[in-house]
Amino acid sequence: MTEHRTRVDVGIVGGGPAGLMTALLLKRRGISAAVIETRTQEQIRHTQRAGILEAPTVNMLVEADVGSRVLTDGHEHEGTVLSFDGIQRRIDFQALVGRSVWLYPQNEVFHDLATAWQREGGEIHWAVTETTVEGIDTAAPQITFTDAQGQGRSIEADLIVGTDGSRSMCRKLIPEDVRTDHFISYPFAWFGILCEAPPTAPELIYANSEIGFALISQRNESVQRMYFQCDPDTDPEEWTEEAIFDHIQQVLGVDGEVQLKRGPIIEKTVLPFRSYVCDPLSHGRLVLAGDAGHTVPPTGAKGLNLAFSDVRALVPRVAEFFTELREQTPSAVVETPEPLRQYSRTALDRVWKAQNFSYWATNLLHRQPEENPFTHKRRRGEFDAITQSVHGQAYFADSYTGWSD
Repeated sequence: MTEHRTRVDVGIVGGGPAGLMTALLLKRRGISAAVIETRTQEQIRHTQRAGILEAPTVNMLVEADVGSRVLTDGHEHEGTVLSFDGIQRRIDFQALVGRSVWLYPQNEVFHDLATAWQREGGEIHWAVTETTVEGIDTAAPQITFTDAQGQGRSIEADLIVGTDGSRSMCRKLIPEDVRTDHFISYPFAWFGILCEAPPTAPELIYANSEIGFALISQRNESVQRMYFQCDPDTDPEEWTEEAIFDHIQQVLGVDGEVQLKRGPIIEKTVLPFRSYVCDPLSHGRLVLAGDAGHTVPPTGAKGLNLAFSDVRALVPRVAEFFTELREQTPSAVVETPEPLRQYSRTALDRVWKAQNFSYWATNLLHRQPEENPFTHKRRRGEFDAITQSVHGQAYFADSYTGWSD
C-alpha cells in the first residue's frame, strides 16, 4: 500500500469531545493538529452518553466560538433534587454558588465540535484501523494507521495527545515502571433506560431507598433517561417495562409527590462502575486527557467535564512546550518536557478532587451489598447533614457545578 504522510505539530489519537476540543483550541493558538478515530462519525453521533455539563464546560464551549448549540438547545438547571426514602430536598445551585449546570447530551457536544473542526478544514480520519504510535521517547513521534478506504497513512508530529477513551492504547505506551494505575471497582452497576415519555421532573432527581439508588434524568421533551442500581451481572432482557418502572417508582416512594411519567422503552443497558487514575498523564512526547487517563463513576456527572478540565489545563502547557521547542537544539532522545509535567500535576490535582466527590456521592446514594439497618440509617443521617445545612448544600453545589480552575 502507498503510505500517505502528514506533518503537523500535534497528532491526536481519539476523535471524541476531548480530542476535538483540544484540536480546536490548539488551532486558535496557531498550533496545527490532525485527529484519528476508530469509530465512524455517525457511531459517535448516535451513542447516548451523559448529559450534564458543568458551568466551566459550558463557558468553554461558548468562549471557543465553535458554534455550539448548548445555550439554544440545552436546558439550564439551577438546581437538583436529592431524595432519601421518598423525602425530596432541592439543592439550589444558583442561590448557593451562583452557577448552574446544563442538560446537553455528550453526543450533541461531539456533533458541535466535529462540525466545527471539519468546517475549519481540520484533518480528521474516521473509522481507522491498525493504529500504532511510535517514538514517544524521541523528538519525532508518529502515528501510523489504515484509513477507512484501506489506505496506509502516517502522521508525523512533535507531540502526541491520547484522548482514546477508557480502553486507551496510548496509555499503555507509558512504561509500567513509570506508570501507576490507581483502580477500584464497585459491587453494583446502573441499569439505564431511554424511554419515550415527557419529563417526570424539571431537574434531575438522585434518589436512594432501602432497595437502592435511582436517577431520574432527561434527554429532551419526548425522550427521558432513567437509571436504577443493579448487580453488574444483570441481564437487561430479564426485566419487563412494567417491572423497571415499578422498581424506580418504589425507590422514589410509591405514594410520594414524584410520580414517573412512563412510556415505551427504546434502550436498555447495564453500566458497570469503576474508578481509575493513571499517574502521570505525560511521558516523553505523549500526554493523556479524558478517559484515557482517568474514569469516574457517573454519580457525580464528572466524566466529560473532567475531560474538558484536562483540555483547559493542557492547551496552555502545549503552547509553552512549542515555545521552548523552538529555542532548543534538536535531540534524538527526549525527556518529558517540563510544561507537560506541569500539565500532569495540574490535571491530576483536579482529577483527585473529582474522584473524591464521585466516590463520596456514589457511596452516599447507593445501597451496599449485605447492607444492614444501621448502615442505611447512618447514610440517612449523612443525607440529612448535607441537605439540612446550608454549608452541606453548598459543598454539594460547589462540587457538582464545577470548581474554578
